[in-house]
Amino acid sequence: MLSLCFVALIVSGCVNLAPPHQRPPLPVPARYAEAKADAAPAAQPAAAVDWRKFFVDARLQRVIEQALAYNRDLRLAVLRVDEARAAYGIQRAERGPKIDAFLDTARSRAPGDLSGIGRPVVGNQMQLGVGFTSWELDFWGRVRNLESAALESYLASDEARRAATLALITQTADAYLTLRELDERLLLARRTSETRQESLRIFRRRVDLGATSKLELTQVEVLAQQAATLVSQLEQARAVQAHALAQLAGAAADLAPSNQRLDEMAPSPQLAPGLPSELLTQRPDIISAEHDLRAANANIGAARAAFFPRIALTTTAGTASAELDGLFRSGSHAWTFAPQITLPIFDGGRREASLTLAEVRREQAVVRYEQAIESAFRDVSDALSSQRWLAEQVRTLRGTLIVQTERARLAKLRYDSGAARFLEVLDAERELLSAQQQLVQTRRAQLSAQVALYAALGGGSQHIPADDKVR
Repeated sequence: MLSLCFVALIVSGCVNLAPPHQRPPLPVPARYAEAKADAAPAAQPAAAVDWRKFFVDARLQRVIEQALAYNRDLRLAVLRVDEARAAYGIQRAERGPKIDAFLDTARSRAPGDLSGIGRPVVGNQMQLGVGFTSWELDFWGRVRNLESAALESYLASDEARRAATLALITQTADAYLTLRELDERLLLARRTSETRQESLRIFRRRVDLGATSKLELTQVEVLAQQAATLVSQLEQARAVQAHALAQLAGAAADLAPSNQRLDEMAPSPQLAPGLPSELLTQRPDIISAEHDLRAANANIGAARAAFFPRIALTTTAGTASAELDGLFRSGSHAWTFAPQITLPIFDGGRREASLTLAEVRREQAVVRYEQAIESAFRDVSDALSSQRWLAEQVRTLRGTLIVQTERARLAKLRYDSGAARFLEVLDAERELLSAQQQLVQTRRAQLSAQVALYAALGGGSQHIPADDKVR
């Protein structure tokens, strides 16, 4: 029996009916239109830059570490990997025979007209042995392809976990930058509100002394109320953003207000966009889609194998006796060898439908793979475009802020000298506050574009470990 099993193991799996895996043609241009021809010498491939080297702010690093440890969505992604690994283990076990030890006992009574001796007969039968039942000899690769499909599904889920890890890192970083933006805007708004409250106090005193009109007092009151309203709006927005960031972190994080300006944050390393073809090996979501495509090919092979005969073996060896104490006596050896060949003839079109279903699912996997590449290409293109034009906007807004500051100063001088009405000061102060707020918002958007480029290029993917329990 052992020699028979050995031969069966060698012969099984000789044929593979799955279509060979081929990557579909790249559905995007060969280069990014927004990429500069002369990349900076210090620029690095994003996949090789660990997130701790890219996000160098110490407080941000602590929040990201906490998110990686406690975020529930990431925990679910890890559990899905465990689930897929277990499913693969179950399918892999189908390649070999399932060997069981057994002890069968039976007691039966045959009536006299069936016993052959004219009277009822009561008998016992006991059997002790080891063997396997219905072990399929995988001549056509059906079982092996099902195993391959389970393996590719497991690898796809692990790449999806790595993609979820990268997404969590960048989402946390972007949420943190938004929180720092609101902190800086709040500082500017509070400072403006305090200044206008002091101006309001002065103008009320001047009205009491008859040195100015009530119209100008109402104009100063409008400025003060606008600044106070902005402060309350920003306080609300900061509270909501802090709650969102705390949910990402999965636990209480250090989200206290900061006096640090966005311009004071240490710059991140420059990234080299490379070529779109490099995304195939750098973006975990694209790698996951390719594993899904491989799994679909394997399922086609399993569906094709269903058209061929299935050969299964049932074999047992042991002892048998009518009495328990006779199981180990000389001459009680017993064995069975029962090969079974099943040749499909008619099943109402089930096999044809199963093959068509597998082929359609493969086409769906191809489309999803191409969609993943197109989405990645757009992510990189959008991030490169945003970096370029947001840098231009920041430069322009810095100049605008300088001009608005000087305008407000001159308007105040003209009013103090009696050469202009206070309405001119009102407009200048309102425009100055708007310019301050807009500059901070645009500067945060510029930093978020850097984060988006890091994510789009598969940033740090080389430093996000894969599950090595099966690989």
